[in-house]
Amino acid sequence: MNILIKNGRVVTGDTFDVSDVYTEGSKIVKIGKDIDCAADTVIDASGKLVLPGFVDMHCHLREPGQEYKEDIKSGASAALQGGFTSIACMPNTTPPIDNPALIKYVLTRAAEVDKAKVYPIGCITKGQKGAEIAEMGLMSEMGAVAFSDDGKPVENGNIMRLALEYASGRDLLLISHSEDKSLSGDGVVNEGINATMSGLRGITRAAEECMIARDVILAETLGSRVHIAHVSTKGSVEIVRQAKARGVKVTCETCPHYFTATDDEILNYNTNAKINPPLRLQSDVDAIIEGLKDGTIDAIATDHAPHHADEKNLEFNLAPFGTSGFETAFSLAYTTLVETDIIDIVKLTKLMSGNPAKILKIGSGEIKEGDCADITVVDPEKSYTVDANKFVSKGKNSLFNGWKLKGAVTNVIVDGLEKEIKNYD
Repeated sequence: MNILIKNGRVVTGDTFDVSDVYTEGSKIVKIGKDIDCAADTVIDASGKLVLPGFVDMHCHLREPGQEYKEDIKSGASAALQGGFTSIACMPNTTPPIDNPALIKYVLTRAAEVDKAKVYPIGCITKGQKGAEIAEMGLMSEMGAVAFSDDGKPVENGNIMRLALEYASGRDLLLISHSEDKSLSGDGVVNEGINATMSGLRGITRAAEECMIARDVILAETLGSRVHIAHVSTKGSVEIVRQAKARGVKVTCETCPHYFTATDDEILNYNTNAKINPPLRLQSDVDAIIEGLKDGTIDAIATDHAPHHADEKNLEFNLAPFGTSGFETAFSLAYTTLVETDIIDIVKLTKLMSGNPAKILKIGSGEIKEGDCADITVVDPEKSYTVDANKFVSKGKNSLFNGWKLKGAVTNVIVDGLEKEIKNYD
């Protein structure tokens, strides 16, 4: 299939200009003004943004074993709805993805459903039990792009050290779920005045920051690279900032809920606001935004965490952590960061496409001649109200249900093929 995208405002690298984009097969073959080529499909992108397909380096697809929450088909379809052409799924499934056979299973299912590209992340330890390192080398050979026990921390420092040593020798990426469980305990919200007012157990920010400090120090000691998941506190941003200044091979991500919402959201006991790490204070939100601006934070990931409605419709202490994130991530970032002139669309594109693609080493992430034709078209003037009941995802558990956002995805192209998505109307 050949596709011609006409008159869009195209982000290519550090430039942003009105251009046409022409694809043949799975590749971008020409970028320029007034391209005149025969095409199977012509997309009029006048007034729209033509962006590299978004890359989510942290999501939960729940398959195998928890398909009542989400499955690879529904999750990859929801990712397309949010403009994501590539997604990396975490291994905390049932059973955990800790061996090559399960890596192959995820890749096979993703090819069968043929939606967004799915890149599996394998476990660091067998069964996510934190006691014995999993066969990361064999999983990498099968197609795993990174390794994490996300959902659980690797609590034993020596196990994490050995895992980093093993990964470093094979240029594998470890993603740290940074939480000291001895500090977070049975907490369910951010430790502070709102926790006290609501009568809910608090989680100290030290639970996150202590573990980030440990893993940064280990990476610095070993000369290995490490990626920090879902950064949520001012202190965490500063730890990573200082580590980067020292030359540590550390990257990190945050999620839209950490730069758009505070723990005020818990005061009405909305279980969709129960997230791990928890929503923090406005000072933390401000620090996250500053980290996005100055490059301390490398990527925006969704941490898409779908749950069945019956699980979230429980008292706060019993409900699971997590919010459904695919279908609101770009609009939240665009509304909060670009519309307010905190960053421009080029910077946002790097945070949501280029940087995560580079960290995972999966290619794409840019609109460039000769590169893979993974493209997302967005109407930046389109406003809409989030209606979680209309989500493509099985997970209707959105913190942002009812929020008014701007910037709607209109077209998504994966490997040169336009994928069907719902209209926001």
